Amino acid sequence: MVNLMALVSGLIFGLGLILAGMANPDKVLSFLDITGAWDPSLALVMAGAITVGSLAFAMARKLNRSYLGVAMGLPTSRVIDRRLVLGSLAFGIGWGIAGICPGPALVLLGSGSAKGIAFVAAMLLGMGIFEILERSRRGQS
Repeated sequence: MVNLMALVSGLIFGLGLILAGMANPDKVLSFLDITGAWDPSLALVMAGAITVGSLAFAMARKLNRSYLGVAMGLPTSRVIDRRLVLGSLAFGIGWGIAGICPGPALVLLGSGSAKGIAFVAAMLLGMGIFEILERSRRGQS
């Protein structure tokens, strides 16, 4: 049941990204181009996502387990450190260059888009490099 709900949730999320235009890199880049032909429509999508996400996290904080009985694993750290800032900058720069972030990248990958394939390959490479660096860092401590 948990896997089925994960699949349904992922399909709904992907459909939402497609309907909102978030899986269209050109639309995202138009949203990010505040000095040119700015398209503010994605601001409404983001506001809606922040609202729904905030409500969901507020509800989840009150629970130890999900409605399907799975243990909740919410983030607990409230520290803003160098790693968080650098990761956020890398994410933002990548989003600004490509017009793609991880969720829409998976939608594009599923559609066979060359941009989606390239983005997911680069994302997996970056994740692999991060994991190698993390293991070496932990081994030195």
